[in-house]
Amino acid sequence: MTIPPIDVTQFGSGNQPVRAPKQAMDGEMFMHLLVTQLANQDPSSPMDTNDMIAQTTQLASMEKLNMLSSTQDVSLAIQQRTAVSALLGQQVSSGGKEPITGIVTAVSFAGVDPVVTVDGKQIPYSQIASIGAVSKDTEPPEDTGEKPLETEPDPETSQA
Repeated sequence: MTIPPIDVTQFGSGNQPVRAPKQAMDGEMFMHLLVTQLANQDPSSPMDTNDMIAQTTQLASMEKLNMLSSTQDVSLAIQQRTAVSALLGQQVSSGGKEPITGIVTAVSFAGVDPVVTVDGKQIPYSQIASIGAVSKDTEPPEDTGEKPLETEPDPETSQA
């Protein structure tokens, strides 16, 4: 009687998903390494507590640096939005093969990077080469027919 060979898939281990290795060091990976190190240490010469404290301190420092990096990314995005918004009504010139010069009429934050609209053409914020004041020979904005708001004189400042 012949016995068939044992196939690995009979025991379910062949259907396990392939796990992609982590490409970044994080707190979870550090803790896994620390637990593995403690579990496999030689009982006759255990790990020095100073080394363990140093490693834990390094983990805390790494996590704080990651948090600081995230905070700086958010701060940069806010500063960039503020700077791009300030370009509305300003004359800009883009770099590149076909430079575009004109007044910024719109700003969009829909994509990853902000985009300004100049003469109906969209220009990424990173391609703006120069910013200048609007020259006098450009057309003024359209008159909407609305009168400016009139304010009443302040009685304290109008007394003579």
